[in-house]
Amino acid sequence: MENSNWIKAGQKVLDIEIQGLASLKERIGPEFSRAVELLAQCQGRVVVTGLGKSGLVGRKVAATFSSTGTPAFFLHPVEGAHGDMGALRKEDIVIAISYSGKTQELNAIIPALRSFGCPIIGMTGKPESALGRLCDIILNVNVPREACPHNLAPTASTTATLAMGDALAVCLMQAKAFTEKDFLRCHPAGALGERLSQKAADCMHSQNIPRLLDTALIKEALPTLDAGGFGTVVFTNEKNELTGILTDGDVRRSLCRGELHPERPVADVMTRNPAYAQPDQSVAELLDIMENKAITALPVLGPDKTLLGLVHMHDLLGKGSLTFSR
Repeated sequence: MENSNWIKAGQKVLDIEIQGLASLKERIGPEFSRAVELLAQCQGRVVVTGLGKSGLVGRKVAATFSSTGTPAFFLHPVEGAHGDMGALRKEDIVIAISYSGKTQELNAIIPALRSFGCPIIGMTGKPESALGRLCDIILNVNVPREACPHNLAPTASTTATLAMGDALAVCLMQAKAFTEKDFLRCHPAGALGERLSQKAADCMHSQNIPRLLDTALIKEALPTLDAGGFGTVVFTNEKNELTGILTDGDVRRSLCRGELHPERPVADVMTRNPAYAQPDQSVAELLDIMENKAITALPVLGPDKTLLGLVHMHDLLGKGSLTFSR
């Protein structure tokens, strides 16, 4: 097969899986809301179970739940039938996954799971199946077809099931007001955890900061802005206290208003009382400030409001002095 044909074949697979997700979106309704509300009230753990490809998806769903504030673990149905169900408590909630709804090993343990008093949420493409009849809530993950040319290998269906698990996890994050700090507590290692745990003092530039006294003229500020590499010039008084900031955007707006005269004092066009960071603030907090203010650089000030440094969004995202890969 020519390269172009492989490209078309690959694109067809993605088209089929996209169609599957589109059909799944249309079925996010009252049963989904019931599942989210039930899971949000769970006083125990979420126990995810399934066999084969559904089991592999279930492991990922359980891991996503645990990492986003909903304690969960995966229970292999065969091992469950041989003693592992002893880990369950009546406070737990079970999510049982089988696309066909006919997985004998899974359906065989459902009555035993019920004996613990655990509500059971089923994820299946066949709500009318045996699994569908055994569960308290059914999330329909049916897809028009598999991406497999024989319509047999679990492909689009596993993608849909995984996406349904993600939708539950994200809704639960919102229901529980799961924050970035909570995420960090669950991820003390790894790139994201490391990035969020950094402080402003760890990321800021303290040398060669594009800085001028606030008595400067616009014609002095523009070359400093151009050469600084931050898209920003910070202004201080003679005590090194921050008094203002001038950004590329400020220059553009002043130019459009006809206010950018070279001999004019920069104090006339700079932003006074700009947002700033403190040395002990976390990267997560700095990113929140930048996002809310739609800015890319923050002065870092000491307790006496004197300028200590400057941090740029690129530094926080790993494109500057910080490296987050190993």
